[in-house]
Formats: sequence, structure tokens, C-alpha cells
Amino acid sequence: MDIAQNAALVVVDVQKGFEEVGFWGTRNNPAADDNIAALIDVWQSTGRPVVFVRHDSVEPGSPLRTGDEGNGFKEYVERRRGKGSGAELLVTKSVNSAFLGTPDLDAWLREAGISQVVLAGIQTNMCVETTARMGGNLGYEVVVAFDATYTFGLEGPFGWRRSADELARASAVSLHGGGFADVVTTEDVLTAAK
Repeated sequence: MDIAQNAALVVVDVQKGFEEVGFWGTRNNPAADDNIAALIDVWQSTGRPVVFVRHDSVEPGSPLRTGDEGNGFKEYVERRRGKGSGAELLVTKSVNSAFLGTPDLDAWLREAGISQVVLAGIQTNMCVETTARMGGNLGYEVVVAFDATYTFGLEGPFGWRRSADELARASAVSLHGGGFADVVTTEDVLTAAK
């Protein structure tokens, strides 16, 4: 795998509100936060661009609401913001895709001549997956660092319930098998990016 020197790392919704277990339920992949931090560190140390995406929920009762403490980035992300030598962008959104936020991520990437994006963050099967699908549709080479993402169990129609691991794996299979993204490990990305 090749990681371009100008590949953008897109860090999706790594916010304090996702720590509210009573709201979200049980998460998977407890190593995700360490992997996200490692990706940010390598991107910043190599001068690559980093995009921090924040979900500004408009849903009443959401831990990610604007003005709520949970809307802020997790401490390890906030501590790293502004520390790299490469370009940095903050995108805010109220929907699943980082490509439908402010400022316009697609326009920023194209203006910078960036054609490869690496995704990490929360939730695997929601905002990470939606951003990956849109990125693929827009013609970007999308890489998802699977173990630098996590999600929560959900109940769907007909009483069907799926665990966080089941949902994350289904997302990975859909993205990779469907040709939207290359789904790889954090270690694969770090090795290629150094």
C-alpha cells in the first residue's frame, strides 16, 4: 500500500459525547483511541494535512449537541490540534458525511491537489462509512484504518439486533468489497506513511 505525501488524514467525530455509555451502549475496539492518536502523530510529524471533523448535533438530548460538553473533541485530539507542520482544517457538520459540512471538504481537498484520504474515528458504520462512501463516489482514493474506528451495538427493524463488532465488520465488508475504500489496519497505514 502507498500513502501519498499529501494524503489527508480525516479524523471523524472523536468527541467526548461518545463516552456516554448510558446513551450509546457498549462500544467495540478499545484500542481505537490509541490508534487514532498514532495516526495523528505520524501525519503531523511528516507534514501531511489533517482534517478534524466535529459533529454538531441538532437532535435534542444528543450528547454531541453544540454547546454541550460532549460536543468537544476528546482530550487527546484537542491536545494535538494545531501541532503539525502540515495544513489543518476543522470541518463541522450535522449529518453523517464530512463532505456535507462547513467548510466544503471536497473543495478544500481539490484546491490542495489531494486525491487520497485516510479515515479514522467514530462511528465505523455511521459517519466514517458515509464519509468513505461519498469520498469514493467523488473519486478519491479512500483508505479506512479499520482498527482506528469504533461503533456501538444497534437495534434495527424486525427486532434485529447487531453487536458493535458485527456492525463494524459489516461496514468493512461493504466498503472494501463494494470498492468504496481499502479497509486496512492502522499498522499498515503507519508503515506506509513513515
